Amino acid sequence: MKKTRQKVLLSQLTPGMYVVEIIRKSDNLKVKSEGYIVHKSTLKKLADSGIDRVIVDPSREKKAEKIDRILPIEKETPIEKEKSKETTTKSNISLDAEMSKAKTLYKDAKSLQQKILDAITKGKVIDVKEVKSNTDAMVDSIFRNQDALACMSRLRIKDEYLVEHSLNVSILMTIFAKHLKVDKSVIEQLALGAFLHDIGKVLIPDNILNKKGKFTEQEYEQMKLHVSLGVNILAETPDISAIAMGIVQQHHERLDGSGYPKQITSDDITQYGRMIAIVDTYDAMTADRVYKSAMHPIKAFKILLNEAETGYDETLVEQFIQCIGVYPVGTLVKLNSGKLGLISQLNKSKPLTPFVRVFYNTRLNQAIPMIELDLSQSKHKDQIDCCIKPEDFKLDLLKFFQRAFWN
Repeated sequence: MKKTRQKVLLSQLTPGMYVVEIIRKSDNLKVKSEGYIVHKSTLKKLADSGIDRVIVDPSREKKAEKIDRILPIEKETPIEKEKSKETTTKSNISLDAEMSKAKTLYKDAKSLQQKILDAITKGKVIDVKEVKSNTDAMVDSIFRNQDALACMSRLRIKDEYLVEHSLNVSILMTIFAKHLKVDKSVIEQLALGAFLHDIGKVLIPDNILNKKGKFTEQEYEQMKLHVSLGVNILAETPDISAIAMGIVQQHHERLDGSGYPKQITSDDITQYGRMIAIVDTYDAMTADRVYKSAMHPIKAFKILLNEAETGYDETLVEQFIQCIGVYPVGTLVKLNSGKLGLISQLNKSKPLTPFVRVFYNTRLNQAIPMIELDLSQSKHKDQIDCCIKPEDFKLDLLKFFQRAFWN
């Protein structure tokens, strides 16, 4: 039989190679950790973790643009002995207990976002205190159990992109800042700024805002005005902090100066400006719109990593991926067994084996009793085959969200 796996040095790795095991040089111990090499910076991360050799499967090598499964890089050496049975992020209450509160918060925030946009079109001043009360409540929910609002952010309605995008960016920005251990009082300001970051778009003509094809140069210039329009609206609004305003000002700036509206470069873009650029782009790529289908999270991660040298802070991109998971909570996946399920919890120590609530069997073409599987446990031989979209199997995702998390 032809040998398909090969042991190679880190220096021999190139983007597109598929790693199946990594080897720590101190004790020659192997650990299963699968995924593609996407960026050359991954090699340094592996070396810093005490890795000098890996085992690759040449038969699975792909061109970089077709990569769909990123090799996870742990901050600590990935072959440590188990110190704890704990696999999920600590939270004060369970996901199921928080979900009903999160559902109400999300619904109220959508209503408030629409109310703000309507007020702007009528030339009215935004009530920042009302907005802050809402975003502070979402921050509190995320500190209790971030997975609840993370799940809600995965429910999309194509015709409500402008409303949902700003809300989801606020949720993701809060989760990201919490992961980076930013002070909660600052996170509240970041959540507020993220919630308001795209308000200028309501003043952009609909024929441009919702255009299906590529913008003309003139249309693109007009679209870019939404940042300045948003800044001008908030400049006349009392009680907006400099941090929140900075989020609105810098969410389209890029490290190499190719962004807008100021074309500032890395030296002038704040840490928070770099964070909002990543979160805003990620949510836009993974959202369904009237004129385009949503991109799978892994593909969005790959794009962010590929553009890290010029547009995005590479270290922050890697932290963002670690924060929300290779398979984010709420993602619909198909397992090797043919079962479909929703990612219900992350597994920080083993990111490729999260918790999945399964509800459908594609081989039987029928719903099955819902159970939650911890894929990291040896008794569960199932592994994630791929991310899928509800329309792939003609599923009512909202119905299954309700079964999985709300009932």
